[in-house]
Amino acid sequence: MIREKVEDYVRTIPDFPKEGIMFRDITTVLSDADGLKLAIDKMQELLADCDFDVIAGAESRGFIFGAALAYNLHKPFVLIRKKGKLPGETVEKTYDLEYGTATIEIHKDAIAPGQKVVIVDDLIATGGTVAAAAELIEELGGEVSRMVFLMELRGLNGREKLSKYDVASVISYEGK
Repeated sequence: MIREKVEDYVRTIPDFPKEGIMFRDITTVLSDADGLKLAIDKMQELLADCDFDVIAGAESRGFIFGAALAYNLHKPFVLIRKKGKLPGETVEKTYDLEYGTATIEIHKDAIAPGQKVVIVDDLIATGGTVAAAAELIEELGGEVSRMVFLMELRGLNGREKLSKYDVASVISYEGK
């Protein structure tokens, strides 16, 4: 059955991974051909008025959506990966998680100075990963044109952390 809105394909699992959390599962979007097509189409609509040269995707679900958008729009696709996963010379950024830190990397030659970049990921929660990704792009001389997400959890205030950027999401949920 074809549904009209992407959120109609998202499965909500109460109390996962802990009590009080409403987990928004996108695997049900990905596993339905119509849901996946609708998700990509809606994310692409968020780029209709955006001037950019490159799409960068954050590991790992940003690869799924970012690569599809890059293919559709005939743009290069750049990987932003966890530390130690890229074979070439990289720059890295460490950022805070709820319990600890994480480090992401990008190839030094992935972004040329002056290139306009769209960052794509599946979810904006606290904004930490994408803020670090934006800093890496800027360190290489790129300019972040827009950040595009399939889903946003407003209760985690990620948009506030990214307030200096143009942020767009297809679906927005109140909670965490």
